[in-house]
Amino acid sequence: MSSYESPLSRRAFTGGVAGAAAAVGIGAGEAVAAPAERPFAARERPDEKAGRRPNILFVLGDDLGWADLSSYGSPHIRTPHLDRLARQGVRFTQAYSGSATCSPTRFSLYTGRFPGRTEGGLAEPIADKSVGLDPTHPTLASLLRGAGYATALIGKWHCGYLPDYSPTKSGWDEFFGNFGGALEYYSKLGLSGEYDLYEGDATHKDLRYYTRILTERASEYVRRDHDRPWLLNLNFTTPHWPWVADGDTETSAEIVRRIKAGERGALQHRDGGSIATYTELVQDLDRSIGHVLHALKKSGQERDTLVFFASDNGGERFSYNWPLSGNKGSLREGGIRVPTIVRWPARLDGGQVSDLPVYTPDWTATLLELAGARPDPARPLDGTSLARYLLRGTEPGERDLFWRVRGERALRRGPWKYYRGKGSADQLFHLGRDQREQADLARREPALLAELRAAWERTDAELLPYPAA
Repeated sequence: MSSYESPLSRRAFTGGVAGAAAAVGIGAGEAVAAPAERPFAARERPDEKAGRRPNILFVLGDDLGWADLSSYGSPHIRTPHLDRLARQGVRFTQAYSGSATCSPTRFSLYTGRFPGRTEGGLAEPIADKSVGLDPTHPTLASLLRGAGYATALIGKWHCGYLPDYSPTKSGWDEFFGNFGGALEYYSKLGLSGEYDLYEGDATHKDLRYYTRILTERASEYVRRDHDRPWLLNLNFTTPHWPWVADGDTETSAEIVRRIKAGERGALQHRDGGSIATYTELVQDLDRSIGHVLHALKKSGQERDTLVFFASDNGGERFSYNWPLSGNKGSLREGGIRVPTIVRWPARLDGGQVSDLPVYTPDWTATLLELAGARPDPARPLDGTSLARYLLRGTEPGERDLFWRVRGERALRRGPWKYYRGKGSADQLFHLGRDQREQADLARREPALLAELRAAWERTDAELLPYPAA
């Protein structure tokens, strides 16, 4: 029996989400034809009552691919709640993660800096207790807390393990979730067979389906009677492997048996899964977010809450990434371009789409500015605040988006992307004409290629070197 009792069974959860969907005219399992989107434009007449700092609900899916939402083109996955969120806000079509795997992207979000500026960010991803997010480093949470925000992280941390690293050591008032990169959804066993569900820094026993538990906890948090603005980082593990859908206790038991028998890699579940199971996982993520958004609406805080949704990196085995190439782990578009939605009723109009290239560190800078918090000058941000873009329509000037993973490099400037893969030559793509990265223009544009390569190498020279493999 869970030490945290709740009536939110699978049946009650599904029914509750269906009720929330019905309240807004959406069936829990059906797609809704969206009206035509219009290019993003800042609100011409700002709401005179919109002066308060926003609450921030920052939601991350885990290994969700570029086109795994129906609003991003999936032909077989239905995501009515996230589609509705997009219709009520701004859908970004050229938004990127800070890296191509889980923990480096989280480092870039929490610090607002390139992962390679910190030792923990060099792990791609973190797999042991040797490194993590230095508790003395300023974070989105610590800076917002210093500006008067309540802060909480629910779900996947993946920025280091106890006893040295924890959300509660890095600025979050509350933490409920898992420390590692993955866990089995029912047993909560992690990559090394350890139990990995915590409340604060103490283990918490609950053997229900993990996505249900996180949904329940997040809904409870947003329903509270908060006396100050708040930040909630809601980090689902869905749809990350293992491929265990809600109710599939048979597959869960088989994975647990293999983990306990000492089988290395059992949690990666490379001999399991299917497109059908993956579809269930993504649609469950959508229902779960719908439930949290319904709780937010019922709390009366919807208007003044900025809701952000994205994936932590590109999709994996069963993800739908078309027309992009590559997937998780690669700096090809499919490994770093992610679905991204922003809604803030008090300040942003809905039904809009933005093609502005943006990435994870930008959102850190943006949220700090919107919340009235200042970055630490000793650790300058690598992202560009988009606050003026969102509120006034002022686009940032020309700038470079930079990525580095072991063995790969990439830099984007305007429509151009410089890329070098593992063991390959430098390549140059014009993403405005070729987002699939198939037409290599390196030989046609040698001067531009050299310029972008030099820009990448200047930034790389500022970062920590990778440790020897």
